[in-house]
Amino acid sequence: MNRMQRLLRKSDILFVCWCMVAAFGTYFCMYAFRKPFNTGIYAGYSIGFLDYKVVLIISQVLGYMVSKFIGIKVIAELKPANRQKLIISLIVFAEISLVLFGTVPAPYNFFCLFLNGLPLGMVWGVIFSYLEGRRFTEVLSMGLSTSLIISSGFLKTIYLQVHSVFPLLSEFWMPAVVGLIFLPFFLLFVWMLSVIPAPTEKDIQARSKRLPMDTQDKKKVWRDYRWGLIGIIIVYALLTMLRDFRDNFSVEVWSELDRGWRPDVFAKTESISGAIVLIAIGCLSAVKKSATAFWCTFGLIFTGLSLSGLSTLFFQLRWLSPFWWMLLLGMGLFLAYIPIQIAIFERLIALFRIKANAGFFVYTCDSIGYMGSVGLLLYKECFDHNHSWTRMLMNFSYLQTTVAIVVLALTALFFYRKEQWRNETATAPAAIIS
Repeated sequence: MNRMQRLLRKSDILFVCWCMVAAFGTYFCMYAFRKPFNTGIYAGYSIGFLDYKVVLIISQVLGYMVSKFIGIKVIAELKPANRQKLIISLIVFAEISLVLFGTVPAPYNFFCLFLNGLPLGMVWGVIFSYLEGRRFTEVLSMGLSTSLIISSGFLKTIYLQVHSVFPLLSEFWMPAVVGLIFLPFFLLFVWMLSVIPAPTEKDIQARSKRLPMDTQDKKKVWRDYRWGLIGIIIVYALLTMLRDFRDNFSVEVWSELDRGWRPDVFAKTESISGAIVLIAIGCLSAVKKSATAFWCTFGLIFTGLSLSGLSTLFFQLRWLSPFWWMLLLGMGLFLAYIPIQIAIFERLIALFRIKANAGFFVYTCDSIGYMGSVGLLLYKECFDHNHSWTRMLMNFSYLQTTVAIVVLALTALFFYRKEQWRNETATAPAAIIS
């Protein structure tokens, strides 16, 4: 391991490639334990007046949401020595819960997916803790971002292909089988993460040192930046809700849009979206000055929000085909969503030299976002029976775009004033001396 670390320290190119592959592979494999179940239809089952698949999704999202709340503390306070043991334990727990999902009779097995989501919400934070606080953080995180975008689509395709090879496997056992297939690959990529060397002095000078946060650190951050953070949380929550809805019910939406749709459509749309977002994040990472990069990130988020809303409008006007609508909607969502996850807090900490880590901010956002996802699903099941999945997706796309752009503008104004005040404070002593 020490030899590998020495090689990574000697070559920036090798270091960047290694980190990108490790992050991409680990997070892609995590999704193999989280997403394949929602490719199933589960026809003929229900719990009360609720559709059974909706109950399954709500159960897992609730577990994932609780995991995010737990992660606010666990990830913010995580020490480097404990990362490898934690991430492996989380995945093993998730796979055991999928085995229980196949074992316990339906519909009583829905609780097993709550248990499945409970550990998985913390995996992102463990992976990102290996990458943050470095000169190349945005570049290193491109592997993580790409995995987030394309994994769900690819895993849906993989699920359908595995099921065609083993048609006798029930929908309840398929998630455990897919997870088991990816477990050895997951362990390989975790090993790759474990040999990544700690940030160098140059990294610390460029981005500030990332330390575990105690209670006083968290209180200080909220006292100084609460209004800006609340704005980012609202935007991120809206993006999470729409992203999750589009992802969880993409099979149903495509069935409404095109009866002849092919299973590889998921891989196609998400691959193209992933490539575009990858290029955008790559351009963002080339900006060295933290203040410039911080404001460029706001511009990228605004662009993504606008694209998701306009693509829906053009689809409604029949200027876009279903394929291009789903492609551009997803592209817009991820152009806004990914920069919040990997860039805005990374640059915020560097710009204002905050004693914090990105995991604390992202997990605060995630916990609220997934709470909103559950609320949106319950609203659809309880109060919006008349609208199709496609219509629901369109309506929320309009709502998200409108509200998020207004909130984003107010948030930008808050941080602009904060930056101006910081600059004035920094130059005040020099002005007095002169």
